[in-house]
Amino acid sequence: MRTGVYPGSFDPITNGHLDVINRARNIFDKVIVAVARNAAKEPLFSAEKRVRLIEENLRDRPNISVIAFDGLIVDLAKQTKAVALIRGLRAVSDFEHEFQMAQMNRHLDESIETIFLMPNEQYFFTSSNLVKQVFKFTDRERRLIPPNVHAALSEKLGHNT
Repeated sequence: MRTGVYPGSFDPITNGHLDVINRARNIFDKVIVAVARNAAKEPLFSAEKRVRLIEENLRDRPNISVIAFDGLIVDLAKQTKAVALIRGLRAVSDFEHEFQMAQMNRHLDESIETIFLMPNEQYFFTSSNLVKQVFKFTDRERRLIPPNVHAALSEKLGHNT
């Protein structure tokens, strides 16, 4: 069974992330969505809440699991017997950062490959940070996030219901 790990902060999950997950499940027998606890980023939602928001959108996909993790992603990949890390590339601006991470991960464990997947073009500009910024002023981000994420943002930030 070929397993891929899709790591990220997913704070919150967007339709672009979900699109990459769906593309990955066409390639791998099993996909693990790995939610980074990374306290240095000061996430809006706890890791446990981010896991729940993702799981609610993937209930009908038995070959996908969602976990929270600390530490190096290559170590998690090794523990889960994954053959690859899955990374989303939206635009050229993502490439330099993703390239550096892929090279460092290869340096740490060259048995783990990095696979880059592009979301549908309607999500190229979407990021969790942009969604949160737009949400503060309008509800026009609704096409970019699942309904449960919109509800969670409304509950957390108290508007746009």
